[in-house]
Amino acid sequence: MALSEALRAHIRTIVDSHRVVLFMKGTRLSPQCGFSATAVAMLDALLPEYRTVDVMADPTLREGLREYSEWPTFPQLYVGGTFMGGTDILQELQSQGELARALGVEGVTVKLPALTITARAASVLREAMQDAEGLVLRFEVSSGFRYGLSFADAQPGDLVVGSEGLSVHLDPGSAHRADGTTIDYVVGSKGAGFHITNPNEPERVRALTPEQAKAKLAGANPPLLVDVRTPTEWGLARIEGARLLDAAFEHELLAMDRATPLIFQCHHGVRSQAAAEHFLGLGFREVYNLEGGIDAWSLTVDRAVPRY
Repeated sequence: MALSEALRAHIRTIVDSHRVVLFMKGTRLSPQCGFSATAVAMLDALLPEYRTVDVMADPTLREGLREYSEWPTFPQLYVGGTFMGGTDILQELQSQGELARALGVEGVTVKLPALTITARAASVLREAMQDAEGLVLRFEVSSGFRYGLSFADAQPGDLVVGSEGLSVHLDPGSAHRADGTTIDYVVGSKGAGFHITNPNEPERVRALTPEQAKAKLAGANPPLLVDVRTPTEWGLARIEGARLLDAAFEHELLAMDRATPLIFQCHHGVRSQAAAEHFLGLGFREVYNLEGGIDAWSLTVDRAVPRY
């Protein structure tokens, strides 16, 4: 496609307004391809803040960027208004030890996070340390706020914080996401395990059983029921009140208030989970996934809906 002057100016405004911009498939919290996930992981290890733009949400922007950057694939990274390259370039710079310098963060000191380990958790960890000679206690927080608590080797660039007499190692990317986190150990009716409370953790997609979804749809301020199946499947069976996520409806959704509650559904709940995470990444704050999809709905709520 020919790149219009208006689109060229729009792209230039984005790359000039932020020191580091990653045009990617998906969002920082929910990458939609392996190359984008790899790029996010490398940037997260060095940068607490940078801008990401989901090219899947805007086909015109996606096609325009290919001409603007003269680069056919995504992700595409801009630093200081200049195109740097894709994931392969980042990996090459990382292997040469030059990535921090290229991003302009070489020598930048990462703030030590405030991390609290409760007395109960510390007691369990100390006992486990007896079988971890030569290893350090590591706490990891991924870009999607998945947690890892383990004994492993110390790594160059680790930050070390103390709590309850324990030393905890974090990589720089985890450090800024972990600030204010509390690690507890809880014993309950379903067993015992570590419980992590992190004030930085974003909203997550919430699961709804068909019965819970029915109640919400019948209540005050009912959510929109978004069907992400194919038009062929839509013709076979549908839930009353649902809307098929075609291009026109997607355009409507993207123009809505991000406080609009959304329930996503598909055949068995897998595709809808991915779609729900995508819209959560776009800023919608109350997002649900129908567990088991329309098939579970037919089995437990409305047997008049055909199964296929």
